[in-house]
Amino acid sequence: MQVLPVDLTALLAVFMGVSIVLVPVIGITARFALKPTVEALARLFERKGVEDTVGILERRVALLEQQMESLEGSVQRLAEVSEFHRALESGEPAPPSIGKGEGNA
Repeated sequence: MQVLPVDLTALLAVFMGVSIVLVPVIGITARFALKPTVEALARLFERKGVEDTVGILERRVALLEQQMESLEGSVQRLAEVSEFHRALESGEPAPPSIGKGEGNA
């Protein structure tokens, strides 16, 4: 069996000639084939980011509501104490609302 020599220049010329046509065709085909997939992934990641942001904001609002309730309770207790001290200094009987919150009623 005899091995024939390969004309490397001719082989390279054919390969480059075919590549000039095939590379743009493959690129255009890939663009149209992959575009829906890429858009779907982009929407998925965007939605996930929005859901995470909404979850974080919900937790922050819940924490702020708890702090507001705590502050309202503290202000109410301070108002009762102030009213009690004012009643003690004036010699009036203590208002009936003092002491009811602690179960002494």
